[in-house]
Amino acid sequence: MKMTDEKLEARVRERLAVVRENVADALGRVGRGPDEIRILIASKYYSVEQVQALAAAGVDLLGENRAQDLASKQEVFGDAFEWHFIGHLQRRKAREVVPRVSLIHSVDSIRLVEELGKRAPDGGVEVLIQVNVSGEDAKYGVEEAEVERMLEAAAGTEGRVRVRGFMTLAPTVERTENVRYVFTKLRAIRDRLRGGWRPQFELSELSMGMSSDYMVAVEEGATLVRIGRTIIGGDGP
Repeated sequence: MKMTDEKLEARVRERLAVVRENVADALGRVGRGPDEIRILIASKYYSVEQVQALAAAGVDLLGENRAQDLASKQEVFGDAFEWHFIGHLQRRKAREVVPRVSLIHSVDSIRLVEELGKRAPDGGVEVLIQVNVSGEDAKYGVEEAEVERMLEAAAGTEGRVRVRGFMTLAPTVERTENVRYVFTKLRAIRDRLRGGWRPQFELSELSMGMSSDYMVAVEEGATLVRIGRTIIGGDGP
């Protein structure tokens, strides 16, 4: 039986409150402030009704995985949300995605940087470099040794591609403590490079942590966590 709008909104509010409380607790454990992180809802597989419930519950930041879904949801909700792109971005889709989002989390090749440079508006496009910290073959992202080359490629676009930081995906494990090293390493990569790339790139953002491991990511310095279907009671990141 389909859930009524009232029940759906109540469930979203309840589950969102739990996530916010968990984030606040994790921030407190390491002495970080509430303004140091944002919660992004990864709305892949969310229906229009479910996205409407997110808006009613006060969610203001959505991340989409596919260009087609991004376009279709924006047709309905417009500027009700800030929109990010969090999925693997094919170069041929860059033209569609760039004008629709304020941040692309998943830039993982020099060729994509170059394509984004061509498609960027006058104000440029803001991106995160995706780093495959865990080294898993199934995951997208550049190796640590390639990060500097990615920054150099972005610098070569003369301000059209602006790197705000980094993103990573942790392995799926039974104990979240076992992925702490992934988040610690991404933060170390950022800290190592940050001073040398100022003021051109601030490198302030770390997009890391999903539904299963976001509290550990917050403790290790995440500035963006990506929460998925747990908000509506489903499985998934």
